[in-house]
Amino acid sequence: MLDASRKENFRKLIIAVSVVVPVVVAVLFRVSIPGYDLTFLPPIYATLNGFTAIFLVAAVVAIKNGNRKRHEALIKVCMVLSGLFLVMYVAYHMTSESTPFGGTGAIRYVYYTILITHIILSIGILPLVLFTYLRAWSGDFVRHRKLAKVAFPLWLYVAVTGVVVYLMISPYYVH
Repeated sequence: MLDASRKENFRKLIIAVSVVVPVVVAVLFRVSIPGYDLTFLPPIYATLNGFTAIFLVAAVVAIKNGNRKRHEALIKVCMVLSGLFLVMYVAYHMTSESTPFGGTGAIRYVYYTILITHIILSIGILPLVLFTYLRAWSGDFVRHRKLAKVAFPLWLYVAVTGVVVYLMISPYYVH
C-alpha cells in the first residue's frame, strides 16, 4: 500500500508522462533519419498490438476467475507490449516515408475514421492505464475496478484498431 505522499508523487508523474510522451512522439515524427531500413517493423508492431488485445482479454478473464496474480502479470505484459509498439512505431516513422492510404470511395472514410479514433484514443489511454495501475498498486481496488471498466474497452479498441489500420494500409507499403 502506498502512503498518500508517494501516491500524490506518482499521480504527478503520470500526468507529466501523459503530456510529455505525446509531445515527444509528435516532435520525433518531424525528425527524419535517412539511411536506415526499418520497413520490416510495421508487421511486427501490428503483431504486438494483436498480442496486447489477446492478453488484455486474458487479463479480464483471469481477474473474473479470481486469479489476481495472473491478471497483474498479463497487464504488465500488455504495458510492455504497448511500450515496445510505441518505440518501434516511432523508429519506423523516423526512418521511413509516410505511406498514403490508397483506397478510394467509402473505404477511405472508414480507414481515416478508424485511424483518427485510434490515434486520439491512444493518447488518452496512456493516463487511463497508468492511473488504473496506480490504483491497483496502492490497494484502492474499488476505484481501480471503476476506472478499469473505462480503460479496458478503450485500450482494447486501440490495440485492435492498430491491427486493423496496419491490415488496411499494408497493401500500399513500398518495399
